[in-house]
Amino acid sequence: MDSRTHRFHTSLMADLFLAALLLLAAAAGLGRVFDPAPLFYGLVIGLGAATGIGVCRFWPAGVDFGLANRVTLARGMLVLALVSLAPFLTNLTYSSSGNLLWLYVSLCLIALVLDGVDGKVARATGTETRFGARFDMELDALFILGLCLAVMALERAGVWVLALGLMRYGFVLAGAIWPVINGTLPESFRRKTVCVWQLVTLMVALLPITPDALAFWSLLLALALLCYSFATDLRWLYRAQEQNRNTDQ
Repeated sequence: MDSRTHRFHTSLMADLFLAALLLLAAAAGLGRVFDPAPLFYGLVIGLGAATGIGVCRFWPAGVDFGLANRVTLARGMLVLALVSLAPFLTNLTYSSSGNLLWLYVSLCLIALVLDGVDGKVARATGTETRFGARFDMELDALFILGLCLAVMALERAGVWVLALGLMRYGFVLAGAIWPVINGTLPESFRRKTVCVWQLVTLMVALLPITPDALAFWSLLLALALLCYSFATDLRWLYRAQEQNRNTDQ
């Protein structure tokens, strides 16, 4: 390991250490306010460790982690804490815990706003990377799954709402059976819009002032849009495969 690589490796370790402290602080604050079951802290540690291992595994050696990825990492710590708390919202009720639900949704909104900051920082500093885009996407997928768990825990929707959060992981697992799914998709405004729509719809469903009917039908619409988006991507991947085959022939 040369001096440059060693310096960047040391910097990355420092970033991960600071991120761990941020995660623990967020968990301590949420634990004090929401008083979840002890398993909450186990989830926080488990998700934090998995994130750290993933970053170390996939970040290319000898490259500075960069400001944009640091913003994503900081947002990720908030997301991990909120996702870990989601299953333990069952002890809240809309009649007696409205303020706590407003707090939870407000923190989720902050995480959503920060989702747009890292991309702007990357473009402004010319530090856009495939890792950063993938890291951001995986955090969004986990965030959506966590919000689905929160919605289900608060009985705003049935178990079917988990389809919103699990479809992305099902898509990845399907790639092990159908390699065509592992193809590289082009940038898509439609895909980003559907992702943001899911997050916003799930957060709105958590608000104490949202009627049950509105929560149900908006979530159902979000699921329909997500199915359409995945179907569109699958169609594009199969067409791209056929074009490549015809070109090779």
